[in-house]
Amino acid sequence: MILKWQRVGVFVDVQNMYYSARHLHNSKVNFASILKTAVRGRELIRARAYVVKADVKDEQNFFEALEAIGFEVMAKDLQVFYGGQKKGDWDVGIAMDIMKLAAKLDVVALVSGDGDFKELIEHANALGCRTEVIAFGKSASSKLKDSADLFIDLDKDPKRYLIPRR
Repeated sequence: MILKWQRVGVFVDVQNMYYSARHLHNSKVNFASILKTAVRGRELIRARAYVVKADVKDEQNFFEALEAIGFEVMAKDLQVFYGGQKKGDWDVGIAMDIMKLAAKLDVVALVSGDGDFKELIEHANALGCRTEVIAFGKSASSKLKDSADLFIDLDKDPKRYLIPRR
C-alpha cells in the first residue's frame, strides 16, 4: 500500500541492473523511470546509485546523468588483482547504508535482483520497514523476490524501464 507520508530510501545496484538489462534485453536502464516508480509520490529521503569506476568511455557522463536525475552517486574504483582478475561490487556498502538509514525510513526500495540481499531485506523488515524490490523478474533471485513486501518486475513494462542501445 502506498501512503503519501511514507519516507522512502532508494538503493540502486547499478552494475546488477546494467548487466541484467544488457543480457536480457540488449538495452540500457532508464534510471529516471525506475526512481519515479520507486518513489511513487511518497517522500524521498535518500536515493543512492552505487557504481564502480572502470575508466571506460562516457562513464563520467553517465555518473553526472544519475546525479541530474536525483541520485547521490556512490562510486568506488574497480579492483584489479594480481593475474588480472577484476572485482567491483557494492553489496556490503549497500547493506551498511540500508541498516544505517532504516530508522529514518518507512520504505526501503532496493533496485537489484541479487539474491545476496535476501537477508538484508529480511533484516529491514524486522526493523519495521516496508521492503520493495525492483528488478528484472527474469534474472532476479526468487528468494529475494519472496522476501520483500512488494516485488516490482521491470520485465512487465520494458518500454518504460529500458532505453534501446545504439
